[in-house]
Amino acid sequence: MKIAFITLGCKLNYAETSTYERALLKEGFEAVPWNKGADIFLVNTCTVTEHSDKKSRNIIRKLHRQCPEARIFVTGCYAQLKKKEIEDIEGVTAVFGADEKSRIVPEIIRSTGNPVSCETEPRTFFPAYSSGERTRSFLKVQDGCDYKCHYCTVPYARGESRNCPIAEIIPQAEAIAAEGIKEIVITGVNTGDFGKSTGETFYDLIRQLNDVDGIERYRISSIEPNLLTEEMIDWITSGTKFLPHYHIPLQSGCDTILREMGRRYDTGAFARKIEYIRAKSETPGGPKVFFGIDVIVGFPGETDELFMETYDFLKDVVKPAFIHIFPYSRRSGTPAAERKDQVQDCIKTRRVQMLEDLCRDLHAEFLKANKGVREKVLFESTDREGMMEGYTGNYIRISRPYDPDMIGKIVEITI
Repeated sequence: MKIAFITLGCKLNYAETSTYERALLKEGFEAVPWNKGADIFLVNTCTVTEHSDKKSRNIIRKLHRQCPEARIFVTGCYAQLKKKEIEDIEGVTAVFGADEKSRIVPEIIRSTGNPVSCETEPRTFFPAYSSGERTRSFLKVQDGCDYKCHYCTVPYARGESRNCPIAEIIPQAEAIAAEGIKEIVITGVNTGDFGKSTGETFYDLIRQLNDVDGIERYRISSIEPNLLTEEMIDWITSGTKFLPHYHIPLQSGCDTILREMGRRYDTGAFARKIEYIRAKSETPGGPKVFFGIDVIVGFPGETDELFMETYDFLKDVVKPAFIHIFPYSRRSGTPAAERKDQVQDCIKTRRVQMLEDLCRDLHAEFLKANKGVREKVLFESTDREGMMEGYTGNYIRISRPYDPDMIGKIVEITI
């Protein structure tokens, strides 16, 4: 049976899809590209914005038009929130919510008439990691979120914060290392909240992962600023395998908006955390820390003056290497969606453009500050017109002439 996998949204979804794929390949399925035709499609959806919902619906309808006889199975965050809506789409065979992920592989096997030999017991936490790349893997360590920020549906789509024990995660990291992969990206919904269901801590986890043989580099995909402690920063910067690459959600550089979003810090605390990391990580002539910062523009009540507080905070205080910019999307069932002071789309578009221009300038400054610095690069396998690429520890993309012997190797270079 030919099966195609379609993943929308975050790297967490990507890790989960990859885990479904490994299990089904063991059962004799053949994975094919989605646009080449298949007997079965598995669509892993996203619901972080209204556009994400629409994209999920469109791809399901497109798959059915392409292969009207194929069976379509749907999972992911959109499937959790709008199960009935998806079931009503023509061609959909079955929909699986957040607490049904362990059923997906057995149900797909059953649909072919074959006996089920894999796990069928429901689990509150579905362990997952990505495979198929020769350089890095995304390892899921946590799921769900208890924060319930006023704009976000993810806690409703993913459920409460939970994880499996460290003792079950370490063997997954060892399996990744056995594939020859050198770098792991630790991922979750609220990654730093790891330990809620096992009495452990994220700090406990990263210290034990650091000891896994074969893995040479770790990145933390995203971590809330209030969960990134000075103790952790001190340890990370003491010579561990964890890289000077921090993806930290800010969401707003305005204290008024942060309070109305229901965030758990203010700009002062955020700025002090960034300053502390830089002080601990950077030395004269050495690499600069990469900060990727998430920002939402156009949250209800955000005036031009309040937006400029965010703009100036990013430009003059945080000075990140990259800004991940999201126009606010009104999500049904959240407190922010009920507010009357919604910001017009045209204003959001203008503010997004302003931050994109700022991001371009800040990234150029970051690259300039790292020019001439010695850094280590993990080169990837893709051949792009005779060139290959890889990333430094602080996430600068480096190009060099393609050399198959360099694939998966960590090489020291001058930026």
